[in-house]
Amino acid sequence: MNLRAFSLTLVLAFVVLAAFATLNWVAIAVPSTLNLGFIDVSAPLGMVMLIFTAAISGLFIIYILLLQAGVILEARRLTKEVKAQRELADTAEASRFTELRTLLESEMRKIEAQAAASNREFGARIEQSERGMQGRLTESTTTLSAYLGEIEDKLDRALAQAPAVGGVPPALR
Repeated sequence: MNLRAFSLTLVLAFVVLAAFATLNWVAIAVPSTLNLGFIDVSAPLGMVMLIFTAAISGLFIIYILLLQAGVILEARRLTKEVKAQRELADTAEASRFTELRTLLESEMRKIEAQAAASNREFGARIEQSERGMQGRLTESTTTLSAYLGEIEDKLDRALAQAPAVGGVPPALR
């Protein structure tokens, strides 16, 4: 039962009680002898019961109001605490994101430095290979030139020593 239905039921009960008391006022106001345990008193029993019922109802209403106020205060306190915790979590999350960004940036710088060093090393190796190949090419060219020179010398000597028969040297027959 929600609070609105309970309040409506409570108001309806008070209205019924007030109507009952109004309709039976003559019976409620009739004085009678009441025993209080150590003394006898002459008072209207209905009126005493009505006053006790009103007092107990008032105490219950005060209890409900205090309970409701306590719940409202507790809800406010919890709301403030949740808000503070949310702000703390947001701050911690932002801090983690900043830390992650810093870590990623430093790692990227390391990777870029490694890539640059690798590129420099690769370029140096290529240059070294080119120099080695240029040296080998020069050496091969020199060797080939020497061999061609030797062959040319041998041909010149062979042509100079052999008499020409029919115009064709003997080394070429």
